[in-house]
Amino acid sequence: MVRYEERSGDVTQIQPETSGDRTSVNRAASVPGSGGARAWLVWAVAVAGYFLAMLHRNGLGVAALEAQSRFDVGPALLSLLPMLQLLVYVLLQVPAGLLADRLGPRYTLVMGMVAMAAGSCMFALAPGIEAAVAGRFLIGLGDALVFLNVIRLAALWFPRGRYALVSGLTGVVGGTGQVASAAPLAWALDGVGWVAAFLTTTALTVLMALLVLLVVRDRPAGAAGRSTVADPISVWEALKEALRADGPRIGMAHHAAVMAPFTMMMVLWGYPYLVSGLGLSEATAALTLTGLAAAALWLAPFAGMVVGRWPGVRPYMALGLAFTLSLGWLLLVAWPGGLPAPLGVAVLTASAAGQTLAPTISFDFARDGIPASRTGVASGLVNMSGFTTALLCTVAAGAILQALPGGPVSYQVAFVPMAACSSVATLVLIVFVRRARIRARA
Repeated sequence: MVRYEERSGDVTQIQPETSGDRTSVNRAASVPGSGGARAWLVWAVAVAGYFLAMLHRNGLGVAALEAQSRFDVGPALLSLLPMLQLLVYVLLQVPAGLLADRLGPRYTLVMGMVAMAAGSCMFALAPGIEAAVAGRFLIGLGDALVFLNVIRLAALWFPRGRYALVSGLTGVVGGTGQVASAAPLAWALDGVGWVAAFLTTTALTVLMALLVLLVVRDRPAGAAGRSTVADPISVWEALKEALRADGPRIGMAHHAAVMAPFTMMMVLWGYPYLVSGLGLSEATAALTLTGLAAAALWLAPFAGMVVGRWPGVRPYMALGLAFTLSLGWLLLVAWPGGLPAPLGVAVLTASAAGQTLAPTISFDFARDGIPASRTGVASGLVNMSGFTTALLCTVAAGAILQALPGGPVSYQVAFVPMAACSSVATLVLIVFVRRARIRARA
């Protein structure tokens, strides 16, 4: 029989461990490290790899015009490259989580770096669009292996109460990479040219793989008796274990509700909406979008400290964010004649805060009810839910905008799928949180 207990608001699934029950949760057997100087060094090297992954992920943005000329393709075909990379990233989240559970973070991170280096090299030397597509595929494959393993190292090297803080700091580094990493590549493209610029990123990625291999370890030295590699259970069993626990389900619903909206805007539609939908100048739109993304980053460490100290606030933070965003996006699509510019920017501001706080809260929930050695699949499901929602709504918005004449009302119609997805995910989140509380009190 399964029991649930609530400790300071942190709902945890407790299952009796038997020799035949491989999906049982033994919290004592998955105690993380103490979070000392060595833990911060391991995390710093791993998160530097995550920053480099963001450079690879966003590199095509600054190289778009030169790529269009180099490969002799139109903007429609060129736009498929980042979408393909994002699709590969989404589809590989669960397999990447399973691989992390089987091999451990160290070797999985190295595999990711090697794949990104190979893809970057292929992209640098590609004679045509076909080789360029293959290169971006490899970059997407490697990118999919990085983030999950950085936060998995946080789960294994830091105390449970500090996990949310480290997850938040990881989000800060990733967000900083998203905002700032394109500038060095732009300078390199202008200074040394296409081939040398991308081969330089290839060399940096190879060096990072070696650094990970030398510095990163799967677990603290004092935890030699505790395995950080999961028992060899099947994919189906791993999925059932993650989906049966309340924590990962809450994390999935929350990530879909609050991470996806601003991700869609940053990937493609934020700048066009600010210019054509809200009437801002091009310079103001660019500054607004970048400023919102950068300013919201520092909410994550603060939220991580709060969650680590008072885990009982997580449901309130999760529900508050989800409700605010769903309401904002419903207003955005339902306001007659288009939302006024100040309110539109306010909705994007809340969305930027949601994207920043989503990893801190969602991935902290994902650990509830799952042993530390098998958090990869649960984290992969959470990450997949947010990015899948963002990807589908981005494509749907493009299809709708192509069929409509343009203007503010067209953007309102185009964003209906996102408003609907965020609202439905919020309702699902309410159901899951309520169900977890009922079970905790039973």
